[in-house]
Order: sequence, then C-alpha cells, then structure tokens
Amino acid sequence: MTNGDVHALSGAYVLDALTDIERATFRRHLVSCATCAIEVAELQETAARLADGAWSVPPPALRDRVFAEVSRTRQDAPTPAKPVRPQRNRRLFSVAAAVVLAAVAATGTFAVQERRLDQQRTTAQAESARVTEVLSAPDAILRSAGSTSGVRLTVVTSAARGEAVLTMTAERPAGADRTYQLWMLDGTTPTSAAVLPPGTTSATRLITGTAAADTFAATIEPEGGSATPTLPIVGQVSVA
Repeated sequence: MTNGDVHALSGAYVLDALTDIERATFRRHLVSCATCAIEVAELQETAARLADGAWSVPPPALRDRVFAEVSRTRQDAPTPAKPVRPQRNRRLFSVAAAVVLAAVAATGTFAVQERRLDQQRTTAQAESARVTEVLSAPDAILRSAGSTSGVRLTVVTSAARGEAVLTMTAERPAGADRTYQLWMLDGTTPTSAAVLPPGTTSATRLITGTAAADTFAATIEPEGGSATPTLPIVGQVSVA
C-alpha cells in the first residue's frame, strides 16, 4: 500500500469499513500524520453530530402520514335533502386543523434547524480556515506523544501566531459521567484549553494564546470539566 493510498483511508476508517490489516496500517500512519489525525477527528465529530437526535430533521414521511390519516376519516357524500351533521363538521374541522398545525410546526422546525445549521456551518468554516493557517504557517512544528492510558496528543504549534491545533485520540471514552479535558501548561500553571463532550474519543481544537505554553495535556474530569487538572494526567506532549 502506497503512502497516497494510506492518506485516502480516513473516511473508511471512521466508518469502520477497513480490513484488520488496513486498520492496523492506518493507525500506525496516524501516529506521524497530523493531517490525517485531524481529518479523522473532524469526521468522527461530524458522524457524532449526525447521530445526535437534536440534529435530526422531522422525517419527510410526516406529511404523508398526516394526510393518510385524513384519507381514512370517513366522509359521507353530501345529499341535498339532509343537512350535514354539526358533529361530523366538528370532526372534519379538527382533522383539518391538525393537518394545518402539523404543517406549520414542521415548517417552523425546518426553518429553525436550517438557521442553526447555517450558523454552525459558518462557524465551522471560519475555524477550519484558522486551523489551515496554523498548519501551513512557515514556523509550524508538529509534535506527537502517546501514553500507557491509550491517549495520544498531536499538536501543531505556530509561535508567530501564538496558536496551536491540538488533536486528541483515545482508545476508549472517559467513562460514565466523566469526560476528557485538554490543558495548556506554563511551567506548573495549568490553563483549560477545552472540555470535550462526554463519550468523545477523538477531537481537534484550535487553541489560542499558546505563546507561553510548554506542555499540552489531557485529564479525565467530571462531566462539565474542572478548574484545575485532576491527576493523573492521561496524556501529554511537550512543546518546549
């Protein structure tokens, strides 16, 4: 397998569509390739969002089901000799109102979700552009380190920009009601860099204000994060 072939496996790796040999080869490749590590982290975050119920759009079949219910409601043919019974009128009106309300609710939901997606897309594009600027900076330096805890940190720093792109990959989630938190260390002074969502095993973050940082680290914290690191540190990479 050529180096170019390995670079092309990011998507299949995230979708768990590789053979055992391909998976092992790609994991070895991730250790030394920041670009692929970042791409895998971003793809895994995207897949997690798509699986999140809060991101789901009301199913297109909703309208069909509502109108199918209307069609099952018995509607007698009108006869001039007999007035339409008020009770049936009320029933048909209720069904029609339900259809209108369902349509309005669906339309409103679509509009809100579309605006939310547009905002998130704009934010993601802006951050992606800044990540690219750090990775392509003339003074960009790549460093990576693993740990016995199964956590690997890969960081690309730009001293001129005072920014870094930090990627964490973990063999397993942090645990129930726990999460990974990323830190910058200036000597012995820690500064929180990011609190990752519960269940996260791969993430990439753009870190600013890194001029004084000499180490990046990861710890396992209570859900929501902590003000100071909880020992032990489960992963760290020195940039001094």
